[in-house]
Amino acid sequence: MTPAPQLAARLVPAFAAEQKSAPVTDWAARIGWLVALALFVALVYWLMREGWKWRGHLQGDLPALETAPHDPGPARLTMSGRYHGSTTAGQWLDRIVAHGLGARSRAELTLTDAGLDVSRPGAADFFVPAGALREARLDKGIAGKVLTEGGLLVVTWAHGDRLIDSGFRSDHAAEHGDWVDAINSMIKTDSTEGAER
Repeated sequence: MTPAPQLAARLVPAFAAEQKSAPVTDWAARIGWLVALALFVALVYWLMREGWKWRGHLQGDLPALETAPHDPGPARLTMSGRYHGSTTAGQWLDRIVAHGLGARSRAELTLTDAGLDVSRPGAADFFVPAGALREARLDKGIAGKVLTEGGLLVVTWAHGDRLIDSGFRSDHAAEHGDWVDAINSMIKTDSTEGAER
């Protein structure tokens, strides 16, 4: 009978002889797949960009945005937070991109007797005159952003012949209720004064 060490010594060379080296990686195929993937991603990005530009072109009838007056009066409320975009009123997925309204950004909101001033670093500022304000409410979403119920301040305003919903989120969400009350009371006051005249 063959001792175990001798048997192992005979099997190791036989086993080593049967082993084959791993196949060499096919670099040409891998590089080809990576290039194809990069081209596909570039194509999708280009199509998205063209769609954004086309949407802006379709909304070209929208008038230019107003800027804040030099002396809008004392601030009723101020808020720091984010601007999440604007849509056609009542159609929370119909995003408006003309005049930079589609660009998300940080925002500083100031409500005065003259209207709502939206200051956006890195994007176009705009001003909504008090007479153009239609409604303020708490909502859960606007195109591209969905939050918990009441997590978004949505201001409806008239611009040209369109009603627009603009979505904002404060750094302190507890402020949203004060904004809804202030804007809606301002709208009621303006409409009451207009009816008396």
